[in-house]
Amino acid sequence: MSRYIATRAIRGANLITQEAEALLNKALKEKGPETPVAFPNTAYYLPTILGMTGREITKLGELPPVLEHAKDLLHPVPSAQCWTPYLGETLDSGMATLLSAEIIEAVRFVYGEEPGVLPGFHAGGGSFTSPDAGNGNGNGAGRLNGPIDDIQLRAWGIQLVDGRMPGFAAIVGAAKSNEVAVKIVRELQKRNILIFLCGNTNGRSMIQQLQEEGVEMGYDTYIVPFGMDTLSAIYPIGFATRSALTFGGMKGGQAKDILLYNRQRVFAFVLALGEVDDLKYAAAAGAINYGFPVIADTRIPQILPTGITTYEHVISMPFNEIEGVDDLERAEKLVQKCVETRGVKIKLTEVPIPVPYGSAFEGEVVRKADMRIEFGGKYSRAFEYLRMIPMDQVEDGKIELIGPSFEDLPEGKAMDMGILVEVAGRKMQEDFEPVLERQIHYFCNGASGIQHIGQRDITWIRISKSAAEKGFNLKHFGDILHARFMADFGAIVDKVQVKIITEPALFQEWLGKARAAYDYRNRRLADMTDEAVDEFYTCTLCQSFAPTHLCLVSPQRLGLCGAYNYLDCAASYQINPTGPNQPVRKGRMLDAEKGIYTGLNEIAQQKSQGAVQEVSMYSIMNSPMTACGCFECIVMLIPEANGVMVVSREDTSMTPAGMTFSTLAGMAGGGLQTPGVMGIGKYYLTSPKFISSDGGFKRVVWMSSVLKQTMAAEMAEVAAREGDPDLINKIADETICTDTDGLLAHLEATGHPALVMDPIF
Repeated sequence: MSRYIATRAIRGANLITQEAEALLNKALKEKGPETPVAFPNTAYYLPTILGMTGREITKLGELPPVLEHAKDLLHPVPSAQCWTPYLGETLDSGMATLLSAEIIEAVRFVYGEEPGVLPGFHAGGGSFTSPDAGNGNGNGAGRLNGPIDDIQLRAWGIQLVDGRMPGFAAIVGAAKSNEVAVKIVRELQKRNILIFLCGNTNGRSMIQQLQEEGVEMGYDTYIVPFGMDTLSAIYPIGFATRSALTFGGMKGGQAKDILLYNRQRVFAFVLALGEVDDLKYAAAAGAINYGFPVIADTRIPQILPTGITTYEHVISMPFNEIEGVDDLERAEKLVQKCVETRGVKIKLTEVPIPVPYGSAFEGEVVRKADMRIEFGGKYSRAFEYLRMIPMDQVEDGKIELIGPSFEDLPEGKAMDMGILVEVAGRKMQEDFEPVLERQIHYFCNGASGIQHIGQRDITWIRISKSAAEKGFNLKHFGDILHARFMADFGAIVDKVQVKIITEPALFQEWLGKARAAYDYRNRRLADMTDEAVDEFYTCTLCQSFAPTHLCLVSPQRLGLCGAYNYLDCAASYQINPTGPNQPVRKGRMLDAEKGIYTGLNEIAQQKSQGAVQEVSMYSIMNSPMTACGCFECIVMLIPEANGVMVVSREDTSMTPAGMTFSTLAGMAGGGLQTPGVMGIGKYYLTSPKFISSDGGFKRVVWMSSVLKQTMAAEMAEVAAREGDPDLINKIADETICTDTDGLLAHLEATGHPALVMDPIF
């Protein structure tokens, strides 16, 4: 262990703890001990403090014991005469730094100083986007992020567990130049690594560098700017802690388990750019506790493996000494070293197009002012259709544009377009068509400057001016789809050809054919019932984050993430017979009403490491299925109303249970089996098997309005099936009430059927 690093880290920890004490004392005097304290839109109170100490902080007066704990972790600065290993003292000081930093940031929220604002920001200037502009980062224009809200944490959850997002990088400081800063983030984006930005070097931050170069930052682009000082590094650490609490089923105070969870399952690293001062050393020591190595682009002592991180703890890679023909090549090699040091598993597919490509661009928004051309939306129509045809009718790699391109149209115009993907393969099946077709959304969205929304015949695609200027044309959609289908589905697809159709008559002809295929698929899946099949499918994707959770997917109950239905799992098994989706025989029926079978119980016991002994497919009250944290909705018992409420993860409002979605998620996730609480995929609401053992859809007494709005047609069908066409209007939402008294009044006034049904328990 380096004495130099120990000295700097311990000294920095002592200083930041003193700062925390002074600021907390000031706040207690000026604001009072009863002043509420919280990170907005997050569960788990102050997450690092909760995770490491078990303390649920809700007001200023509860912070002094945490500060005392941090002070107990401090050690004297090493003397020049006595040399020891120092590792334990350094790690303790790192943890003291994290606790003190979270105290400081919490107090800053009390004073309205968080989240911060970009220096020099003015309306219409810069390129840091806001929800007003459509990026959904949770803050107003020009504001920095503060803690990641829980809705986004869970939205990223499925990408974390299925490998599309292999890890995250916390970048502290500023790069050598703006060009190097852009190159570093583009290399990370290309690898689909989430990027957190914080801190500065001599007053200069990478956040400013990216802003000056017109790089969009926000949730949608995987580049999240937290703050201009090193203290904001507590937000990435809080994100890591919440990952263990959300997906790993950990409880507050399980410090060792949380740290081990992060070392083994959260592939993160710290990239320290520029001069490393005492506070950065102290924060780095805190990150090492979590198993996150630190890579610096300056000359500092290195720390070799001791078992805290997977490989080296601290790597020094002086930027100017990296081999390379120029700074951009050096930046690329620096990122490669970071990935290697943390052991991040990257899967890259070369896509031959003239713009950057990767999952980091999937949420990119192309605004009207930046748009070169659009297909679909308000002024035109677009569709996408994938079909299987005989092998001899497919010329692998053939990409045709049938009709005019957009180059001769004025900027900002719209035109009709159809994307027809034709595939052939010895193992390809008709059932796989909709599974592969849904991937078109993700594949096209991976191109920088391309916006893809919707699917089937409600597709909406925009190409940005910058992408068009770089040479992106319509045939490049074919290049993307051929490369990705062959790379991701090569086990079942032997050949892929793509037709981009803009010729008006042919467009209308294929639109009709596509709609006929959509209708056939809908009816085919709708006709499948749980009773008609002998086996269901398991889904263990989320076990990488929630080791005791197991999804069981049936024809009438899709996965709780909403991304996998029965046919998806069947296709996944065919593609990868040893993968996360495995067929499981239902076995002997134990309870037909609840959906309890011997085979399902056996696999649940096995895959949950014995934590779950019995699982019911159709009940929320008796042995409900577990969840990891990626669920689209939470269903929870409201005993006063003899029914259940359904809360969407997009809903941040209060609910009649007295808890928001974020707080409820702590009860529903982490592989826990909690009667009365269950995570689900939103389309399970439309299934006849939705909590059918407990009364079915008529038990729903409160529902987030976003579900009513976005699923209006489906909800109308469910109400008609239940024999009560006005049922949806009888169900309350947050615009009607957020408490049980208001809920009961609404149910009485509308005559909701739950009030006269048998007791739910």
